[in-house]
Amino acid sequence: MTETLRCAIVGTGAIAHFHARAIEAHPHAELVAVTNQTRSKGDAFAEKWGGPAVYDTLDQLLAAEHPDVVLICTPPGVHRVQTLAAFAAGAHVIVEKPPAPSLDELDEMRAAADKAGRQLAVVFQQRTGTAAAHFRGLLADGKLGRPLLAQCQTLWYRDTDYFAVPWRGKWETEGGGTTLGHGIHQLDLLGFLLGDWATVEGRLWRLDRETNTEDTSTATITFANGVVAQVVSSAVAPRQISSVRIDTQKATITVEHLYGHGHENWSITPAPGYEDEAASWALPEHEERSDHAPLLRDVFDALLSGAPLPPTADEPARSFEMVAAIYASAAADGARITPADLAQHPTHRKGFESPVADMRPASER
Repeated sequence: MTETLRCAIVGTGAIAHFHARAIEAHPHAELVAVTNQTRSKGDAFAEKWGGPAVYDTLDQLLAAEHPDVVLICTPPGVHRVQTLAAFAAGAHVIVEKPPAPSLDELDEMRAAADKAGRQLAVVFQQRTGTAAAHFRGLLADGKLGRPLLAQCQTLWYRDTDYFAVPWRGKWETEGGGTTLGHGIHQLDLLGFLLGDWATVEGRLWRLDRETNTEDTSTATITFANGVVAQVVSSAVAPRQISSVRIDTQKATITVEHLYGHGHENWSITPAPGYEDEAASWALPEHEERSDHAPLLRDVFDALLSGAPLPPTADEPARSFEMVAAIYASAAADGARITPADLAQHPTHRKGFESPVADMRPASER
């Protein structure tokens, strides 16, 4: 590994700018190359971000540049093949969520990382920020008593133009609907705070959008520590919010935001009789907001030092498994799915396509 990480970005859409900004901000990372399916878009991106080399294909980029890190910002349907190519070329991989369109493909990506002696980091930026780290510590240390109940909501609004993009709303190219594409962020934050899941019971609904996948899902998830969580993900909610609420024996933790959170988005309410302990639960004075920048910074630092990936970028399968279990449960009419069930599931390790209850009037179907 060089003293400066030579980075390449695959896919130059909107999310790639967050990656380029994080590379630019790191003192020991440099953007050396990009590739995009449409050459003109790759050229425009490169011009904005310091003039890295532009290639028509990933294979050409890897052969010419031999990057240390490949950052994958493409739709999920091509993540596997691009990740395997990067590992074969000796690069580490940072991939946007969802990491793959199936559990089998993610397993293959993780196995390729191990074989190559490289790291696979997945971008779930909602884990980052000083507030998330602080409350995760309070929960892990038992300072709030035992966590009991949780609510996890991703209520977003995506209009018909959003679903008009050719690869969206199709099982074969997007992998799933709003549960996989949107709700996974808050599910990941919930798992980051609470740990391993134990059971999932889920349903998929098509309420208003013209899409093959769901535009809404509902689920009950239990965790290994006994927490019962109610989860709703939707793309048809005009008043948008992303939220997680955890009720413990001593307090209620709440975070309410949309696409990113800072200290002002978090609150903690003591239960009656525990008001005197509240001062010890206060957030630290130093604040860092959730963002791609701190996640990629910490990943770059780990790669440079040879350390394990930070908690903000490890466990790539946890939230992905919860999403897969929601789809598998929906396919079995809401049946309870456990990690053991999912590990040997006959269909939903290969893909998430599941029956969706179409609740639209017959005239709109």
